[in-house]
Formats: sequence, structure tokens, C-alpha cells
Amino acid sequence: MNLKHRKARITDLPHLIELLLEDELGQTRESRSSELDENYIKAFHKIDSDPNQYLMVVERGSEIIGTCHLTIMPSLTFIGSTRMQIEAVRIAEKYRGQKIGAWMFDQAMEYAKANDVSIIQLTTNKKRLKARRFYERLGFEASHEGMKLYLRKE
Repeated sequence: MNLKHRKARITDLPHLIELLLEDELGQTRESRSSELDENYIKAFHKIDSDPNQYLMVVERGSEIIGTCHLTIMPSLTFIGSTRMQIEAVRIAEKYRGQKIGAWMFDQAMEYAKANDVSIIQLTTNKKRLKARRFYERLGFEASHEGMKLYLRKE
């Protein structure tokens, strides 16, 4: 497959936004413009400066074909277990169905083990039925009902 992963760089940001825009849900909530929204840049710098964050870029050769955002979260629950949250999972549309997502999750699980994680969690939109089936094939269980509260920006 000739895949590798690495920590995202600021120069990757336009490619990562394009990956987020490739699905129907992303098209309704992300910004597509010739100039990057300043909020993306601010968010990138917050992620990049936090040692508990790993914004993974998956490359095939020199092409960025996937991404996911891993967050290590120490917790008091489960006798002080460390959790890892996986967010913003994307594989470029033309590469889907080639087991690249499974490879990326293998790398995420290795990252979790290296960081003494005992619980890996993620959320997926209920409209993403293929994603849910993919996560279930990897061993994830829909054990909780996720909830969100969107705060209005002033």
C-alpha cells in the first residue's frame, strides 16, 4: 500500500479541509473558499501545541489521502484509565474501499498503546451508516448515546 502517517503541519491544512468537505455532512458545515478561514488556523495551532493531541495525516507517496484527530484524555473513571477520542476520520473518496481506513485505525491503536490508553472512543453521526458498520467491524460497540449542545458564537 505504501502508506505512512505523520503529525499534520500547517501547510497540510488546505488538504485536510478538502477531506472534511468530501462528504455530504462536511459540505454543510465546513467552509470552502480560496482563503482559509482564520478559525481553521487558530484551531490548528491549538491542536498542534497540545501534547495530548495528534492530528494524523495519512500519505500515499507524497499525496495526503486520509486524516484523523486523536486526543488523549486522562480520566478518573475506570480506576484512572486513560482514554483516546478519535474524531474527524476521513479517507479521500477515490481511496475508499481499499482498506486504508483499517490501516489508519491500526496506526491509531498503536498510538493508543504507546500512550497507555485503555479505552478508545469515537462518535459518528447517525446518518453515516457505512461509517458505523466500519467501526463495528473494527470491534467498536455503540454502548452510549452521544449528545451535543452547540453554543452560539457571539
